[in-house]
Amino acid sequence: MKVLLIDDHPLILSALKTVIQGLGDHVSVVGAASAAEARGVLAADPDFDLVLLDLALGDAHGFDVLTEFRAQYPAVPVVVVSASDRSSDVIHAVDLGAMGFVPKRASNEILFEALNVVMSGGIYVPPMTLRSFGDGDGAPAGAGSVPQALAVVREQAEAGAVQKTPPLASLGLTPRQTDVLALLLQGKPNKLIARDLNLSVETVKDHVAAVLRALNVSSRTQAVLAVSQMTHQGGINAWRNPSR
Repeated sequence: MKVLLIDDHPLILSALKTVIQGLGDHVSVVGAASAAEARGVLAADPDFDLVLLDLALGDAHGFDVLTEFRAQYPAVPVVVVSASDRSSDVIHAVDLGAMGFVPKRASNEILFEALNVVMSGGIYVPPMTLRSFGDGDGAPAGAGSVPQALAVVREQAEAGAVQKTPPLASLGLTPRQTDVLALLLQGKPNKLIARDLNLSVETVKDHVAAVLRALNVSSRTQAVLAVSQMTHQGGINAWRNPSR
C-alpha cells in the first residue's frame, strides 16, 4: 500500500510518516511538504492507494488541493488530517469529496481506525462532528435541527458507542438503491453513478432521493455523515495485519 502524506510542517510530516509506516511492511509512505511537491509526486506516479492531506499548506489552501486531486485522481481516496476539528471544515471536506477527516489531536488508534474505514470503502468523520452538528458549531446555513437519523448516531457518539455494520435492511432500500448508496458514499456524483450502474442520470436522482428519505436526511452530505458514523468499525487489526 502506497500512501502520500502532504504537510508543510517537517516535524508533523516526519511523525505521521513514522506512525503510518508502523502499520506494517506492506505500507510505503512518501512525504510532500507542499502542494507543488505533491502535484509533482502524483504526476510522476499516480499509483497511490491513499493521500493524507493537511488543510493549512504554505503554497495552497487544502480545500483547493482536495478539489483538484479528487478531480484529477478520482480513484485515490483523500483523508484530511488537520489541526481544525470544526464541524464546518469536516462537512466542507466531505462535500468536496474527502473520504475521511481526522483531527491532528486524535490518537494513533483513531487514525488507524479512520484509515481502516476508508480503505474498506467507507467514509470516516470524527464523532465530535455529530455531537456539534446542528448546534451552531460552524454548521452550514440551513442545517437547522439534526434529522432523526443523525440524532440517533449523535446520541451513540455521546455515549461513546461504536456501531457495527448499519442495519441497511431496516431502511427498506431496494438492491439498486443500496448500490446507489454505496457509490454515493464513495463521493461519486450522479453522472458517475449513472455510468457505473448503467442507468440514466434521472433514474439515479430518483434513487438518491429515495435513499435520503430512508435515512431521513435532506442532503448527500448528511447521508454520508449518518452512514459513516454507523459504519465505524473497531477492527483495525485486519488492516494492520493483512492476510496477504
